[in-house]
Amino acid sequence: MRVLHVFKTYHPDTFGGVERTIHAIAKGALAHGIQSDVLSLSRDPAANTVEFDGHMAYKAKLDLEFASTGFSREAFSMFKNLSAKADVVHYHFPWPLMDLLHLLHPPGKPTIVTYHSDIVKQKLLLQLYKPLMHRFLSSVTRIVATSPNYLESSEVLQRYRDKTDVIPIGLDEVDYPRAPQELKDHWRSRFPKPFFLFVGVLRYYKGLHTLIEAAKNVDADILIAGEGPMEGQLKARATGAGLTNVHFLGAVSDLDKAALLELCTAFVFPSHMRSEAYGLSLVEAAMFGKPMISCEIGTGTSFVNKHGETGIVVPPEDAGALAGAMLEMMGQNVAGRFSRNAASQYSQKLRSALMVRSYANAYFALWRARAGS
Repeated sequence: MRVLHVFKTYHPDTFGGVERTIHAIAKGALAHGIQSDVLSLSRDPAANTVEFDGHMAYKAKLDLEFASTGFSREAFSMFKNLSAKADVVHYHFPWPLMDLLHLLHPPGKPTIVTYHSDIVKQKLLLQLYKPLMHRFLSSVTRIVATSPNYLESSEVLQRYRDKTDVIPIGLDEVDYPRAPQELKDHWRSRFPKPFFLFVGVLRYYKGLHTLIEAAKNVDADILIAGEGPMEGQLKARATGAGLTNVHFLGAVSDLDKAALLELCTAFVFPSHMRSEAYGLSLVEAAMFGKPMISCEIGTGTSFVNKHGETGIVVPPEDAGALAGAMLEMMGQNVAGRFSRNAASQYSQKLRSALMVRSYANAYFALWRARAGS
């Protein structure tokens, strides 16, 4: 069987949450006898069309970007050719150009859409896009939500509930090497006090302004690992508040991230908007058996981090509640129970192998249904 994945960006141009999910599915599906191709856009398609972990990453020329959406004339011919070779076409939503590719060049094959997120920020443009979006979602064979929480809270998914399944996003421990003791000793010497860790791109919806406000009432270091468009503003906020316990680490290597995950008291993830649809960083924390603190925003974050089991879930943009959760994590015996449950949550629900098996079963079910029709 051959599956074509379609999304706006992919390795080596970018490797964010959706891209990592596509990679995990394509890589893992090989064990199920499934070959994969990925079609995305690139400013330099010749250089960035590459083989990657057993599958091809094909690139169409990116002509322009508007409102975080890439457009390409070449994508239409490439999609037509690649979908003709596929048994199943797997779309990753949202990307409006993808809807046009599907509707203008119907692949004539079973189609599946992983619905990663509602469109949250572009509210005005969403009103213009809605007719196209609903034509697209109505025409595909199956839809996948990444958590039961998102299925329940998304108005769009409720409209297509009868053809929507839930397959949680998972990660593979093999892709996360453990840090050597010398590296952990380095970080421990640099931050000897208990510390809380955030890892992620510093974007508007990550809620880090609330974390900085909460830091005023927490006698522990708070380490923020990552870069992004909000970095300058957040640093200015911490400096203006005179905080000495908030540390911006910038981008860190995978080994450094592993060391910090092992050493932290808990992982804190204060995203406050539905743009945070799942939170792969929380899956990483669960993989390392770390207690988690997150916000209730009606998305997959509260599926990964279950309140009272794997950690604490607080209201969004509530600095007092966030500080209280961090203080509670520093209490005796609290973090240990959450840590054990987080490791169990990863093992039972959040491993890449479980996700891949579910998608493989879905692909073969679609293929058999078409063959029998």
